[in-house]
Amino acid sequence: MAPLPVINRGFGGSTVADVDYYFDRVVTPYRPRAIIFYAGENDLAFGKTPADVAADFARFMDLKTKALGATPVWFISVKPSKLRWAQLGEQARVNTVVRAQAAGRKDLHYIDVVPAMIAHGKPKEIFIADGLHMTPDGYVLWTTAVRPVLQAEAKRRTACKAA
Repeated sequence: MAPLPVINRGFGGSTVADVDYYFDRVVTPYRPRAIIFYAGENDLAFGKTPADVAADFARFMDLKTKALGATPVWFISVKPSKLRWAQLGEQARVNTVVRAQAAGRKDLHYIDVVPAMIAHGKPKEIFIADGLHMTPDGYVLWTTAVRPVLQAEAKRRTACKAA
């Protein structure tokens, strides 16, 4: 995400509930100016319902508000993958709920990566052999969706400080 300063606090196999559980270790000590959040896909694969995932994310937002106030959060939509293509409908339900949450909060923003990852009704060829994890080309798609949003926010914050 250069030139933006980023601290990667992601951990493999995590769920939204894991992020909630470890919040005081993986978020709070860093006092971030913004949070880019991606989780939810593993939750569904491990048997949680879309409502469970959305409730866990609402808890994350509560934890964030208590610890960090109005710090903005950008939720990257739960992504489609070859391995979990059968869960596309459940993923869409999670994404719909989070998008609705974002519409009602000034500190939550939604970034939809799903359209960029699908072509002709199936996942693009941007996954390694496991069908779940992305190739560098997949991360380029994400960067293309995420970086402009964050750069615009950084520019807005700079303008507010100068005013």
